[in-house]
Amino acid sequence: MPSPVWHPYAHLKTQSPAPKVVGGEGPRFTLEGGESLLDATCSWWCMIHGYRHPRLVEAIQRQADELCHVMLGGLTHDPADRLARELVRITPEGLNHVFFSDSGSVGMEVAMKMAVQYHYLRGKPAKHRMLTLMKAYHGDTAGCMAVCDPEEGMHSLFSGFLPQHHFAPAPTAAFEASEEEVQADLEALRHVLEAHHEEIGALLMEPLLQAAGGLNMTSPHYLRGARALCEEFDVLLVFDEVATGFGRTGRLFAADHADVTPDIMVLSKGLTGGYLGHAATLATDRVHDAFIGDSELHAFMHGPTFMGNPLACRVALESLAVFEEDDYLGRIQTLNGVLCEELRDDAALRDHPEVADVRVLGATAVIEVHDAASLEGAAAFARQRGVWLRPFGRWLYTMPAYITGEDDMRRITGAMKDWFVSGRP
Repeated sequence: MPSPVWHPYAHLKTQSPAPKVVGGEGPRFTLEGGESLLDATCSWWCMIHGYRHPRLVEAIQRQADELCHVMLGGLTHDPADRLARELVRITPEGLNHVFFSDSGSVGMEVAMKMAVQYHYLRGKPAKHRMLTLMKAYHGDTAGCMAVCDPEEGMHSLFSGFLPQHHFAPAPTAAFEASEEEVQADLEALRHVLEAHHEEIGALLMEPLLQAAGGLNMTSPHYLRGARALCEEFDVLLVFDEVATGFGRTGRLFAADHADVTPDIMVLSKGLTGGYLGHAATLATDRVHDAFIGDSELHAFMHGPTFMGNPLACRVALESLAVFEEDDYLGRIQTLNGVLCEELRDDAALRDHPEVADVRVLGATAVIEVHDAASLEGAAAFARQRGVWLRPFGRWLYTMPAYITGEDDMRRITGAMKDWFVSGRP
């Protein structure tokens, strides 16, 4: 009898039976039957410490023995208070207030609602639309679908159901681009703001790395320019750091590359090291203090049941401690060196007729091909070599756990490169 589990992003008629995972250790997970696979995708980019990390497992076990859950409505608890203080400490200066939720998508919904209510409370109710970028992906809930790329994204089916927002062209200048080379992208952004700023409440952006939209990597100068434009047009700047946060771009947060503080920042995925679902939406005093008032409309009416869950907060605290104590930024720099050497700087790979581009940023690398058909069979090919890869569209990528050793990293990059040399049937 087939499993009743309805799997995500799967074509029900053609999908293959999903391999069953029974355990994991370090950067590998184990399948039923004993097959061990090196996880090159970090289980959708969140298992930054790998599997079965002893300190994270113990933190969950100890917290479960004390308090598994209690609502934050009218109550609080020590893990939530401590985690909020830690997040204020490590995020860009000025993000002093933390609203918890249970997933990255919900964290972005919270950010959008905050932005709309912020402007309403300031007497500007017309500023209730969002501005986002083409090639963006911010989640699969209704509000988030409305601010994902409406043309190449996965949600065009729902266009008649979704509210309409504004989109600016995706930036084209690469991460290494100069300030001058970024000006055309910023002029395109300015053009949209000039035309629609009276109804735009916030600019939503995946800083430096548009993840699910094709691993597009952009310049810190774009972040600085966007910050200035938001100030000029009275628009809040929201950074979606669900994928980029906690070291993925080489700094603790992508915002750190540009020394920019957004008005609102959303964190998830690596927040708990992937061990439990959790998210945080951080806001500046400017945003938070607009909600201080006497009317009923000053209350922020949002409250996920599992926001601030003690188990999730406790493992997040341990994840942060491990990240800092074990010099994860140093580990990421080492991984980046391997990715650059093995992929970005490989002339034969870059010159391969099927390859459109090879990009590396922090602990992220992608081989973009001209035609998605070029990657059909790549996952099975990598699995034969003990590596779990999950390409999508025209992108064959890796976002490994930060504990991945150099030899294992080269095993991942080797599987990626070999596909173009010897992977065809």
